[in-house]
Amino acid sequence: MGLISGVFGFIFLSALLFSNAQGAVHKYYWVVKQTNFTKLCTTSTVLTVNDSFPGPEIHARKGDTVFVTVQNDGPYGITIHWHGVRQPRNPWSDGPEYITQCPIKPGGNFTQEINLSTEEGTVWWHAHSDWSRATVHGAIKVFPSKGTSYPFHKPDGDQTIVFSSWYKSKVMDVLDEALSTGGDPNVSDAYTINGEPGDLYNCSKETMYSLLVETGKTYLLRIVNAILNEEMFFAIANHNMTVVGSDGAYVKPFSTDYLFITPGQTMDVLVTANQSASYYYMVLTPFLDTDSSYDNTTSRALIKYSGNYTTPSSIPTPTFPNISDSISAQLFVVRLKSLADAAHPINVPKNITRQYFMTVSVNLFACPNSTGCTVAGNNKLAASLNNNSFVLPSTALLQEYYDNNFNVNRIADQLPNKPPTPFNYTTVANMSTYTSEGRRVITLNYSDEVEIVFQGTNIGATQNHPMHLHGYSFYLVGTGSADFDNGTDPGRFNLVDPPEVNTIAVPRKGWSAIRFKADNPGVWFMHCHFERHTTWGMSTVVIVKNGGTKKTSMRPPPSYMPSCS
Repeated sequence: MGLISGVFGFIFLSALLFSNAQGAVHKYYWVVKQTNFTKLCTTSTVLTVNDSFPGPEIHARKGDTVFVTVQNDGPYGITIHWHGVRQPRNPWSDGPEYITQCPIKPGGNFTQEINLSTEEGTVWWHAHSDWSRATVHGAIKVFPSKGTSYPFHKPDGDQTIVFSSWYKSKVMDVLDEALSTGGDPNVSDAYTINGEPGDLYNCSKETMYSLLVETGKTYLLRIVNAILNEEMFFAIANHNMTVVGSDGAYVKPFSTDYLFITPGQTMDVLVTANQSASYYYMVLTPFLDTDSSYDNTTSRALIKYSGNYTTPSSIPTPTFPNISDSISAQLFVVRLKSLADAAHPINVPKNITRQYFMTVSVNLFACPNSTGCTVAGNNKLAASLNNNSFVLPSTALLQEYYDNNFNVNRIADQLPNKPPTPFNYTTVANMSTYTSEGRRVITLNYSDEVEIVFQGTNIGATQNHPMHLHGYSFYLVGTGSADFDNGTDPGRFNLVDPPEVNTIAVPRKGWSAIRFKADNPGVWFMHCHFERHTTWGMSTVVIVKNGGTKKTSMRPPPSYMPSCS
């Protein structure tokens, strides 16, 4: 045991010397292992961190540095990603499998450095290898730096609420079966709120999550959507929510009776216990305006007031937008706006040097006759950006980039900045559903001011797409329905107070425009946060070149990166 402690102490010391820690330094030790849970009348073996589902929380302040040693005692390789953390100049700890590192092998470990810089509010962490993130995830609470405070009255309580997918079968078996047939994966058996499905599912009433509140007090709920493949509506009976933050940044407060939240997003909301002392349902239900398969179930939890009162025979439940109410979903999105004040300034790029028009589509690949694919004949499902389905390398792309002296041309091809063939994107009826595949990336110069317009298409199964970019927050400057009009739509962009986020919902048969400054050198994954779409190739890599100085260049790799051999 002393030897193990000594080894980890040496690794931590090496990491600390390698780091650029500015604020306080925090250390965590996590063990990834299989754990049994009984839910939905069935005992399932799932992968966890420290035997918990959801996983452990990280607490830190803005500007702090966190070191997490991940010991993999599970049955297969794993990586951990710090979702929403910029990781300035340090892509080596970002975590996506075969992009920034190879998996931590069973029996191995890796100490990752999380550099909190501009983030404040709630971000999160999750596995980023295969579909392990179904049960390997948790929240990161980033409190204001010392000497500063929230831009709202300090709440009386602070509670994390994590939404997750639950499968009775092993999630890796679900993935393997889908890959073998080329078809849609089986949907989850339940949604959970803080690990519990709630009383609408079998064998789940007694374990339903409940939040105890006191009359008159206000609570900060830090909401994380860790669900694999569905966007969600969330509401609390008889209680409005005041949205104050999203994706690790504050927003102009607004009151709402429902949330729309995509996989990958976080929302910080204030809830005041201002109703009669009783029980009230918190309800989570899917949003989906598509013909794709999805988990059409509902999870519930309780708000319970403290004090003496008679338990109600009928518990109030909230009303919701319809499951396919895309108007309500988009109306929520456009209410998100940055504070954009002196204490929380923003810097929206206005002198754009690189523009991308990016189609997002669900496609097909033709299969060899011997493979047994079952989709539309002998095909398998695929997904693409600008008609390219991304192919993961078999080694870490970041290491390849570093070893080849930052020469992108030696490791990848370039993704085109627009679709190879223009078409009527949201009304087309005669475009081929098939796509090409390859390792095609976006290469940016340091300090480029970048605009990407994501365009939903009518190809394949149309639906919203939650697009996420590692290593950056970006400004959502515009969103709309139908085909993007380059002549008129840019004139309606919000360049004054757009939300600064890291994950957005590209509307079904619509578009979303983002802007950011390429000031974080490295190799950064960009992908749809529906797990099945990432598996099918709806992704690319954004490579930001080094600037001309040490402070504008990637840090060198630590000596203890997981081996790719």
